[in-house]
Amino acid sequence: MSTRPMLNKAVPAAYKTTIALSEQAEKAALDAGVEPLAIELVRIRASQINGCGFCLDMHTRDARKLGVSDQKLDVLAAWTEAGDLFTAREQAALALTEALTVLGDHGVPEDVYAVAADAFTQRELGQVIAMAVTINAWNRINAAVQTPPPRR
Repeated sequence: MSTRPMLNKAVPAAYKTTIALSEQAEKAALDAGVEPLAIELVRIRASQINGCGFCLDMHTRDARKLGVSDQKLDVLAAWTEAGDLFTAREQAALALTEALTVLGDHGVPEDVYAVAADAFTQRELGQVIAMAVTINAWNRINAAVQTPPPRR
């Protein structure tokens, strides 16, 4: 058994704040017009990069409920090689998510940002960024406390 503290028990206010941030970011993204599937793809891709099994389990199940194909989920880690399997907006969101998840020395490359800015309105773009930021927060929380995916 792990001796690492669970955030909800050790610092419940921070846990509740993180949940509220996630819920608000998702609601705002949907209200802005970001497709639900794109939101889940952002969550899944960041979780793949960060190796968060708990989040991968949760968000691949959520994506399947939205009707995403197994093929899309199967090749998501190599989406740049998948041709037009992913829409232009999904590709822009995924590229931006990758850049935000693995920040280089100079942040998000201008070309990645420009493609995303062309694919989304400013409001939508802000919400895609918020979704990537919030899932990265959860990935890091789960990595710190080693939250395993639930057994079903």
